[in-house]
Amino acid sequence: MKNRRALLMLAGAALLGLVAVLLASRWLLRQNPGGGKQIVVAAADVNLGQRLGPDMLKLAEWPADSLPPGALLNVRKLQGRVLKSSVLRGEPLSEAKLAPVGTLGGLSALISEGRRAITVRVNDVVGVAGFALPGNFVDIIVHTQSEAVGGGRDQAISKIVLERILVLAVAQEVSRDDTKPRVVNAVTLEVTPEQAEKLDLARSVGTLSLALRNQVDPRPGVTGGATKGSLLGLRAAAPPEAPAAGAAPPPAPVPVRLAHAPAAPARHCIAAIDGMRSVQECL
Repeated sequence: MKNRRALLMLAGAALLGLVAVLLASRWLLRQNPGGGKQIVVAAADVNLGQRLGPDMLKLAEWPADSLPPGALLNVRKLQGRVLKSSVLRGEPLSEAKLAPVGTLGGLSALISEGRRAITVRVNDVVGVAGFALPGNFVDIIVHTQSEAVGGGRDQAISKIVLERILVLAVAQEVSRDDTKPRVVNAVTLEVTPEQAEKLDLARSVGTLSLALRNQVDPRPGVTGGATKGSLLGLRAAAPPEAPAAGAAPPPAPVPVRLAHAPAAPARHCIAAIDGMRSVQECL
């Protein structure tokens, strides 16, 4: 009798335990209906331009219903790829953060398709006191002598020649995570082929300056350039206007003739002698 009661109690406990397991699994399924997936994340902080190695990547469990867009699942396929943006430890990797397959590491991996990298010499003033950092946008100002028109004298002018130019690197640093200003002697810019030609000509005919601009402001700064006259508020004397082609020449001035008074009629005079006197009478 005692054995039967013990067996019944064991059977009841086993049944209650099975029910508890079923309820718990159901609750877990409701909490994470899609289960989880393993995706590739960074095993350490990696800077842009670096080539990925096996010690930089790992697989991590990620909820299936919140996978990042473009998440990668295979670590082996990423060996040797180059990053074009920095990633932090534990951050998921995607194709948008990687340079094309076959890209070598370094600055060339950061240049956009159809663009070029060109370096200009700067100092603490030209380089905006070191605040022109990788990832910022700048305008290029050239100070030179403008060519005179119509035989006049050349005059100094400062003019914005290129706008919203991306800074790729300062000196040999390409990291975009540092916001501390750095005074360097060279800045590398990303430009189109046409802009590269203009920039090369600008630095050969005058001196360059960088103007730091807001990163989210796309509005162009259309100006006519600053000259000494515009700086001091002086107006240049306007040159005489040339006659239009085909216009008739102005008529010649008509000479003015002065009117003369009419001449007095001629008078006939007769001299007469009267004794000791001489008298003259005119008719």
